[in-house]
Amino acid sequence: MENMEDVVRNLGEQPIARLMAERGLKAQALVAASTEQITHKMVSRACKGRRLTPHVKIKVMNALNKVTGMTYGVKDLFTY
Repeated sequence: MENMEDVVRNLGEQPIARLMAERGLKAQALVAASTEQITHKMVSRACKGRRLTPHVKIKVMNALNKVTGMTYGVKDLFTY
């Protein structure tokens, strides 16, 4: 059963990881720019494809948008 849970929770690298890498951004940049409370762990989990709550996805998206000056949507950053 443990492997079954890993398959469901680990969804692989997400588009947000590629976007951050292309711009040379680290988790620290998003954490520092965010006006909401996000952590390095949240950003790391977002990039690795660990399942996040919709609220956390929005917080991470808002931070990325602030840092890049772009207007990405949740669907642009996550495949789930």
